[in-house]
Amino acid sequence: MTRRSSFVVFATAVLVAAPVVAQVTDAMIESDARTPTSVLTSGLGTQGQRFSPLAKVNTKNVGNLVPVWSFSFGGEKQRGQESQPLVYNGRIFVTASYSRLFAIDAKTGAKLWQYDQRLPEGIMPCCDVVNRGAALYDNLVIFGTLDAQLVALDQATGKVVWKEKIDDYQAGYSYSGAPLIVKGMVLTGVSGGEFGISGRVEARDARTGRLVWVRPTVEGQMGYKYDDNGNKIENGISGETNQTWPGDLWKTGGASTWLGGTYDPSTGLAYFGTGNPAPWNSHLRPGDNLFSCSTLAIDPTSGKIVWHYQNTPHDGWDFDGVNEFVTFDMDGKRLGGKADRNGFFYVNDAKTGKLVNAFPFVKKITWATGIDLSTGRPKYVDDNRPGDPTKSGDGKKGNVVFAAPSFLGGKNQMPMAYSPDTGLFYVPANEWGMDIWNEPVGYKRGAAYLGAGFTIKTINDDYIGALRAIDPKSGKIVWEYKNNAPLWGGVLATRGGLVFTGTPEGYLKAFDAKTGAELWHFQTGSGIVGPPISWEQDGTQYIAVVSGWGGAVPLWGGDVAKKVNFLEQGGSLWVFKLFAPQMADASSH
Repeated sequence: MTRRSSFVVFATAVLVAAPVVAQVTDAMIESDARTPTSVLTSGLGTQGQRFSPLAKVNTKNVGNLVPVWSFSFGGEKQRGQESQPLVYNGRIFVTASYSRLFAIDAKTGAKLWQYDQRLPEGIMPCCDVVNRGAALYDNLVIFGTLDAQLVALDQATGKVVWKEKIDDYQAGYSYSGAPLIVKGMVLTGVSGGEFGISGRVEARDARTGRLVWVRPTVEGQMGYKYDDNGNKIENGISGETNQTWPGDLWKTGGASTWLGGTYDPSTGLAYFGTGNPAPWNSHLRPGDNLFSCSTLAIDPTSGKIVWHYQNTPHDGWDFDGVNEFVTFDMDGKRLGGKADRNGFFYVNDAKTGKLVNAFPFVKKITWATGIDLSTGRPKYVDDNRPGDPTKSGDGKKGNVVFAAPSFLGGKNQMPMAYSPDTGLFYVPANEWGMDIWNEPVGYKRGAAYLGAGFTIKTINDDYIGALRAIDPKSGKIVWEYKNNAPLWGGVLATRGGLVFTGTPEGYLKAFDAKTGAELWHFQTGSGIVGPPISWEQDGTQYIAVVSGWGGAVPLWGGDVAKKVNFLEQGGSLWVFKLFAPQMADASSH
C-alpha cells in the first residue's frame, strides 16, 4: 500500500516559505499541445507530436538565438542525459542520470531544490543510467528510478509525497521512461527486456500511487485490477496462452515497455510500444511471440488491449517496437505514425490499428524486403535470420549474418516530431548494421538473457545519423540532414517553420522545416541525446535542451563507439531566447 512521507528524503531546497502551487489538472494535460505557456507532458502533448504552436522564433530570426543561462547537474555523475524538461508555474522540472530530479527557476536558472534517489548496489540498467523525464499532476512531479520505483514529489519543496515499488531490481527490472498521465492515473511501463523480465503497463492513482490495473504485454499472462482497498482482481489474460509462444518461454518473455506511451483524447486510447521477446535466440521460441515488438492500444479505464499491431513478428534481431506512436490527422482520419527500430515507418488507423501504409525510412534494410500492406506482415529474408547454434560445427555459435539496421535501430529512444503545418514527420534516423549470431542460453533470474552475440558496423564513410523529413502519405524522404556521428537526440518542430535537434558532437541545430536548410547552431559542450522543448514566458519564447553525451551508443556501439570515443560527457540544461539589442545597449552603461 501507499507509503507516505515517513521516507527519508534525499533532497536539498532553498529555505524559504514554499509558494502555493496551482494544481495541474486533467484538462490542462489534455490541452498541453495547445498551451504554449507551459510544457506539462513528455511530447509537448500526450499525443507526442512535439510541435510547439509558438512562432516568435522563426526562420527569419532564428540566427539571433542566444543562450540565456545554463544549469549544471554537477557531481561526478556525468553520464547520458536523455531527459525532456517540463515547464510549469515559472519552474523547470528536469531529470538527470542516476535517478535525480531538479527544480529550477525558469527565468534565472537558479536551483530551487534537488532530489537524489539513493540507488542500491546491483541495479541493472541495460543501456546507461539514463532517465527520460517526469510527469506533472496536481501539485506533484512524478518520475521513475533505476531501482524500479516510482516517486511523487511536492512541486514546491521536493519532498516525497508517495513512493511505490514497480518491481524487484534484483530480478532485472528498472525504469527509465517518462510516466504518462491519463484521467488522473499515472501510466508506466517497465524496463529490463535483456534480463528475462515480463513486460507490462501499469496504472496508478496519480495522487496516491495506489495500483488501479496491470496489463501484461506478453501473451498468456494474467492482467489484474485493484479495488479501493488494494484487493487484486483478475482482469483477463493477455491474448491466449501458447497461441504464439509454444512451451514456457512466455513466462520470461521480455516485451518490456521501457520508452513509455502516448494518449489521444479523441480516440480515448493509450498507446504503448513493446520491446523484444526474450531471449534474442529466436529458434527457441517458434511463432509470432505476441505481444512483443508491437504497438498496443489500451483502454486506460479498464486496462484491456483494444487492438495490437505487431511490427516484427518472431523477432530475431532485437528490434524493440517501443518507438512512440504519434497520432495525427490525414485524409480526414485519425492515424498514428511510428518509426520502428526495424527500419520501417508504419501508419496505422489510431482507432482500429488497421495498417494504412508502411515504408523504409532508412536506406539499408536486410532482414525484410518490405511490408505486405494487405496482411501487415514483413516479407522476411530467411537467410538473414541468425540460426540455431546447436546445428553449427561446435554447437556454441550459430551462423553469422550481417543485418541492417543494427539492433540499435533505424530509430531508437530519440523521439521524432510531427508538424501539422507541413504534414511531415521529422525522424532522427541512423544508418548502421551488425554482425549477429546466436549462442546457447538458459534463464537465470537477474542475469543477462540474450543468447546472441553482435558487433555494430558502420555502413557509410561520410555519415551515420540522418535527420529526415518524411511524408507519411507518399513514404518519400522530402529532405535530409546527414551527420557524422549517430543521431541520438529527439526533435522539436515549431509553428515558426523550424525543426530543432541536437548532435553527439554537442550542437543544438535549427533547420527550415520545409527545405532542411540549416539556419542556426550552438555548441553546448557535450553531446545532445535529449529532446528540445519550447515555451513562452512573459511574452518571450524560449528553447531549451539537456546536454550530456551517453546512452546505448558508447556502451554497445562496437565499431561505431570507437568512431565517436572522443566525445565529451557532461550534464547540463541550456536555455535560449532571441537576442535583444536594446538590452545589450542598456547593460553597457
